[in-house]
Amino acid sequence: MSSKPVVLIAEELSPATVDALGPDFEIRHCNGADRAELLPAIADVDAILVRSATKVDAEAVAAAKKLKVVARAGVGLDNVDVSAATKAGVMVVNAPTSNIVTAAELACGLIVATARNIPQANAALKNGEWKRSKYTGVELAEKTLGVVGLGRIGALVAQRMSAFGMKVVAYDPYVQPARAAQMGVKVLSLDELLEVSDFITVHLPKTPETLGLIGDEALRKVKPSVRIVNAARGGIVDEEALYSALKEGRVAGAGLDVYAKEPCTDSPLFEFDQVVATPHLGASTDEAQEKAGIAVAKSVRLALAGELVPDAVNVQGGVIAEDVKPGLPLAERLGRIFTALAGEVAVRLDVEVYGEITQHDVKVLELSALKGVFEDVVDETVSYVNAPLFAQERGVEVRLTTSSESPEHRNVVIVRGTLSDGEEVSVSGTLAGPKHLQKIVAIGEYDVDLALADHMVVLRYEDRPGVVGTVGRIIGEAGLNIAGMQVARATVGGEALAVLTVDDTVPSGVLAEVAAEIGATSARSVNLV
Repeated sequence: MSSKPVVLIAEELSPATVDALGPDFEIRHCNGADRAELLPAIADVDAILVRSATKVDAEAVAAAKKLKVVARAGVGLDNVDVSAATKAGVMVVNAPTSNIVTAAELACGLIVATARNIPQANAALKNGEWKRSKYTGVELAEKTLGVVGLGRIGALVAQRMSAFGMKVVAYDPYVQPARAAQMGVKVLSLDELLEVSDFITVHLPKTPETLGLIGDEALRKVKPSVRIVNAARGGIVDEEALYSALKEGRVAGAGLDVYAKEPCTDSPLFEFDQVVATPHLGASTDEAQEKAGIAVAKSVRLALAGELVPDAVNVQGGVIAEDVKPGLPLAERLGRIFTALAGEVAVRLDVEVYGEITQHDVKVLELSALKGVFEDVVDETVSYVNAPLFAQERGVEVRLTTSSESPEHRNVVIVRGTLSDGEEVSVSGTLAGPKHLQKIVAIGEYDVDLALADHMVVLRYEDRPGVVGTVGRIIGEAGLNIAGMQVARATVGGEALAVLTVDDTVPSGVLAEVAAEIGATSARSVNLV
């Protein structure tokens, strides 16, 4: 039996995908489109890589008892039940930027093809027919292109078709007009776009709100000379409504790469000569497939290592700012230290972030801290996906607080929790210098200044002479080396706190002896490896 994590490749992917995974995984293959083959094959794997033919639904997720990550080598996730995966603590990743150029280029190709009847003329000529007059087309120059959805792909299409001399307008409620204006695009309402466009190209995600958006009502507002292109998601353009509009002469032509049900080999729309149809080729270039495979392979490596994956669709945080990334391991380690000090799961957990870093989105630091909090609490592997689920299951209220004010340090992360008896436990840390040295700067109300280490001991006791010597003697007699130590106190003779960094784990018996000798009110060992 291999001890390596198992990665199942359920569809044909670029050879570069396996190369990007590297030698640390056992690679298996199956035909994911064959349900009878998929379900047993997925039972004991750690990750599955798919394209669009494999349905990773609730049944498949339930069958995969060890599954930690589903990776879709492409953009859309229509074939992955993200909700079921999230409930099972399974990370879902895709390759959101792998095919944007490829998809945009196909949409542009369909616009040109519908304008000039290129596929139809090609087929006729190869069939021995010379029909120049039948396939007279229209110019793109001076025509109005309506882009429905001005995201990354829509923006690329707008940019490219502007070079043809087209006037570009767009409908996208999530894009500010000023941002669109920078691209030379005028933002309109959907009704306005439908009325003025000579060509309409759709670039929206498939959601309950966008399903059937270009339907019968919309197609009664367009010019009869309009040509409609959908290379986004099947169902956004209502196929029955489009059929009626073409049949009645209310739409001049269409270019389709996606369909409500796929694979689609028999559609009433195919009877129209003015419909250019391709079999979902939006991502089908060698370059896009290689980019997608490499991207998800890297994500799988990160996911199985328990790291944050920026391309995970069911993880909060999204793209991580470069200034925030160094804080991720710090926040996670502070979470683990909190759990060690608390000795129980908090009723309420506050993750507080202060300083310059808060000019960025720091939600991901909350996730990182939460991951650390449960790392030593549960038997399961804790990820950025299931950490919030563990908190929810245990009734832990989690809050994130941020402020740009940080008087003593450039940036500070605090993990603070209220325990069931009302006691508050907190640990604060920062990153120091160009090498981002991780340091503890406070435990509770005590200020400290000590570099984080893999093995630490935190002691609370009554301040008096001789305690430091006693602690050093006992630990030294146990054959352990103290790398660093700092003592903090509120008042002379009051409670004191000592933090030690040690080269190895302090055995529980040694820690108990230390506590007994110095009369410690609390003695905690922290081990971060």
